[in-house]
Amino acid sequence: MVAIVYASTTGNTEAMANAVKEAAGSDVYFSTADSADSAKVLAADLILLGSPAMGAEQLEDSMESFFSSIEDKLGGKKVGLFGSYDWGDGQFLSDWSDRVSAAGAELVGTAKSQLAPDADALEAVKKLLGA
Repeated sequence: MVAIVYASTTGNTEAMANAVKEAAGSDVYFSTADSADSAKVLAADLILLGSPAMGAEQLEDSMESFFSSIEDKLGGKKVGLFGSYDWGDGQFLSDWSDRVSAAGAELVGTAKSQLAPDADALEAVKKLLGA
């Protein structure tokens, strides 16, 4: 099973989440970060997490809260990250990747989009499934 959990404020990260959900097929747990079931997420073979960059390249609040709640349980899990940003260069994904690796998870990749995802960004998030 693939778990896809995301937060979105403008719809850009949601578009990426929907693209990877469509590509994943039928064995998917799909949720927003504010209502995600951590037990279902942690039971997945692959966990894909998405968030927009907020403030000074930080995770959106509900994703930060959800991620913090599972961060110490990610050891040995396969995790992919995706998200959108407006300003900067998407540094928040690099910082988030470091946290995933520090938790002992296998980072399978990242996909990012500046503002609305174009075809390349949508293809990049779908490739996280094959990692």
